[in-house]
Amino acid sequence: MKYIDMHCDTLSRAYFDGNNDIYKLDKTSLDINRLKKVNSMAQFFAIYLVPDDEKEGISDEEYILSLLNIFNNTVKNHSDILSVAYSFNDIIKNEKQNKISAILTIEDGRCIDGKLENIKRYYDLGIRLISLTWNNKNCFGSPNSDDINIMKCGLTYFGKEAVQYMNDLGMIIDVSHLSDGGFYDVANLSKKPFVASHSNSRSITNHSRNLTDDMITIIANKGGVIGINFCPKFLDNRELNDENKESKIQYMIEHIEHIINVGGEDCVCIGTDFDGIHGNLEIDSVSKMPLLFEKMNAYGFKYDFIEKFAYKNAYRTIKDIIG
Repeated sequence: MKYIDMHCDTLSRAYFDGNNDIYKLDKTSLDINRLKKVNSMAQFFAIYLVPDDEKEGISDEEYILSLLNIFNNTVKNHSDILSVAYSFNDIIKNEKQNKISAILTIEDGRCIDGKLENIKRYYDLGIRLISLTWNNKNCFGSPNSDDINIMKCGLTYFGKEAVQYMNDLGMIIDVSHLSDGGFYDVANLSKKPFVASHSNSRSITNHSRNLTDDMITIIANKGGVIGINFCPKFLDNRELNDENKESKIQYMIEHIEHIINVGGEDCVCIGTDFDGIHGNLEIDSVSKMPLLFEKMNAYGFKYDFIEKFAYKNAYRTIKDIIG
């Protein structure tokens, strides 16, 4: 089964491990070699902006350019199996050539620094999705939080401008990590579909990073998608001790079932968060992705829906947003 994964943090892992190419890596859940073997159709690669104290004294700009260099080196060195996708048509072209489409994203829009021209600059560098926030307030708005007052915060004035600008530019707006207030501002302002690239159901696992049923309904009605996150704490409520939580396919299926019961079959997809998550992962590598589709089949999901979940839903949303 070919598939599209809307989020991984492999570029950051490669950077901190001293790698300048992500074709074959020993310490990660994902690399290009393994993606090819499991028939990956497209992989979103996040430039995750780590906290300042983890960047070894370099600026955000230097860090971003370093990750872009790793990405571009990989594409150049392995152009026979990998190609950048800047548009939906690029994905079609790459698929015809039996190549994986690599799509660049930014996780934490703080680097935009409240300037629309910076959004355009990163767009010109190949970025096609921005996760507006990570776990701290920035120029777009506030993050998800256990603090009710922070969760109520909406987008900043700039954040509201940026939603409209990103719509016009053809850049995907990602609300994973965003506050509830920010989510509703995006929902009210966005003329195009938007996504939660790596978030699950809050009704199943009551974590602020997950989505309420109302949010699921809104994303579905907008034509967006929700990428199932493989992170244990967003999947599993069964263990009281955080250190013992597990990521199991069974838990993923519970979230998938709930999301389609609320929003329908067209709003759920894959957002693994590989190389940004830890714990006892039943699917701890892209090599094991076929297990998910096999288990879904065993649980009684129809093949047509498994195809939607694997790639068709994300495929449609990408087309509608970036064209």
